[in-house]
Amino acid sequence: MTIFTEQCLLQSIDSRVVAYTQQLIQFESITPNDMGCQTWIANKLKQLGAEIEHFECNEVSSLIATIDLGEGPDIAFCGHTDVVPIGHESKWDAPPFAGEIIDQHLIGRGVADMKGGIAAALVAVEEIIKQGTCAGKIWFLITSDEEGEAEFGTKHIVNTLSQRDQQFDFCIVGEPTSDKVCGDTIKVGRRGALSFDVVINGKSGHVAYPEQGVNAIHLAGEIVQNLTQYDWQQGESRRPSTTLQITHIDSGKWSDNVIPDQVKLSFNVRFTEQFDEQSLIKVVDNIVRKSTLDYTCKAYRGCAPYYCDEPTRSELSFVNICQQAIAQCIGEIPRISTSGGTSDGRFVRDICNQVIELGLTNSTIHQENERIHVNELSTLSIVYFTIFRNVLGM
Repeated sequence: MTIFTEQCLLQSIDSRVVAYTQQLIQFESITPNDMGCQTWIANKLKQLGAEIEHFECNEVSSLIATIDLGEGPDIAFCGHTDVVPIGHESKWDAPPFAGEIIDQHLIGRGVADMKGGIAAALVAVEEIIKQGTCAGKIWFLITSDEEGEAEFGTKHIVNTLSQRDQQFDFCIVGEPTSDKVCGDTIKVGRRGALSFDVVINGKSGHVAYPEQGVNAIHLAGEIVQNLTQYDWQQGESRRPSTTLQITHIDSGKWSDNVIPDQVKLSFNVRFTEQFDEQSLIKVVDNIVRKSTLDYTCKAYRGCAPYYCDEPTRSELSFVNICQQAIAQCIGEIPRISTSGGTSDGRFVRDICNQVIELGLTNSTIHQENERIHVNELSTLSIVYFTIFRNVLGM
């Protein structure tokens, strides 16, 4: 008998997960402000017997909660309460922090990314506690810094737990990974990211006498061509390859009869484990040097790639556990992916070899009218419940 045929469980989850999500949406928690979300979450977890730790670091709020169910695996849920700004409020069909339901869609900033995921995990754990047949530890790692610089949230939590020699067997990051249907995609890692500002120097002069100047924009154009034509993939075929995108070109003040003497070129590289920050900087330097030696290069906002390890013979594959649970709940095996931007999974990877990302559909995240069909919330709760039960009930 599958989870979906257990009608009492489904009805119980339906009402609570929607109500919990609405409550979380109503906290106007734009990065790095938590605005009370974590206190509300902590109170829910305390009712389940959790031990709670609150942290404040550089105005970022974080929470560690532990529910000890006895001897067994350690499984963590990692999430964030902060949301991006609302954009143009006039484009919303409902107030972005009201949590209104229109045509069976719950509308609100952060509903998909990722307050709905947190609500689903809370309800799933409530059901696990009710059953009383599981053993192990359930952890909640919650921060208000994921949508910002991510320097003082989950990173700080992981550093704290590392100092205690705490390791996890499994971790779910509740990012909105799904494409068309909740549960259709699991992310088993992410590419790294590194941004660059390259300032290219030329020599000003009159445009009618080009031989008297060095056009910095022309040099920049040549550099852009060389950067975009470079073979970033270098034989990588198992995962999305390393890619580069130009994000900004600025020559400052200009006149239509003056050769520009300086250009700032900005771009971002999303990279696989074939590279690290230093090797990327070296590649960029070598490419720019083909065109000019008169430049400066700044690399910043680096994020390392991470991937879920293949388990040893003595370990269970968390990817397989999640795939089987999702297939049981929605009737299809999810796609495995490493696409998308960075996530806090890269930090948790330092204390957990088997990290997966699994959450709601992402088609409206960071947009006006961010929304989720209410049935998705129930589905995700049941998927999380099944994963927790299969891990802790073994």
